[in-house]
Amino acid sequence: MDFSGKYQLESHENFEAFMKAIGLPEEEIEKGKDIKSVSEIQQDGQDFKVTVTAGTKVILYSFTVGQECELETFTGEKAKTVVHMDGNNKLRVFVKGIESVTELDGDTISNILSFDGIVYKRISRRIS
Repeated sequence: MDFSGKYQLESHENFEAFMKAIGLPEEEIEKGKDIKSVSEIQQDGQDFKVTVTAGTKVILYSFTVGQECELETFTGEKAKTVVHMDGNNKLRVFVKGIESVTELDGDTISNILSFDGIVYKRISRRIS
């Protein structure tokens, strides 16, 4: 399954509690809670380039499944990790104690993040 496309955040659950738990400052949480971020994904085999635009903040991720890469956390820290693919439609990664599972189902991407027992769920839909 090809993840390539542009996806806009449609809904999210437990944003504030999750962001507090990972140490994001209160003012950043307030600014971010209503932003409908857009993720643009380019997949070429096992190689991924992801651009996430949330308001004025733009984050670029580039990784190859199964190979070590450096990813940025919500708090701006960078950490080395390895992204794994389960089947052909699910990406799984651990970064700084956060587990992220991203699953593509048709035109919907669900992203479930877990940290210290707190779960944050994001649903995005393909817009192009």
